[in-house]
Amino acid sequence: MNTDVEKWLYKDLTYEIIGAAMEAHNELGNGFLENVYEEALCYELEQRGIPFQRQVEIDIYYKDHLISKKYRTDIIVDDKVIVEIKAASGLTRVDEAQLMHYLKATKYRIGLLLNFGKEKLEKRRIIL
Repeated sequence: MNTDVEKWLYKDLTYEIIGAAMEAHNELGNGFLENVYEEALCYELEQRGIPFQRQVEIDIYYKDHLISKKYRTDIIVDDKVIVEIKAASGLTRVDEAQLMHYLKATKYRIGLLLNFGKEKLEKRRIIL
């Protein structure tokens, strides 16, 4: 499944994204809606010169077949990392499963799940 090499795939980029998220969380605290944190994170990414896209419709594949239904993900950073934002009391297995499904159905192999809803930023790095 995951090799040691894959474990470190895009390590520097994911650290930069997490740093930007921590800055947004430190500034705003918890209690806002997801879209506020998304906007703040995008601002921080932009300030750092990190390329990203917001609210991207992504293709879903079954084997080599393109499914007509699309997923919409919060942020894709540098066309390498899917970032899903939550503002909840805690991350759940359902949240992790959502990101895993995004990774399984697309060409992306790395995802970050960021929860701004707690006193301290909660983060998960998921590798497919």
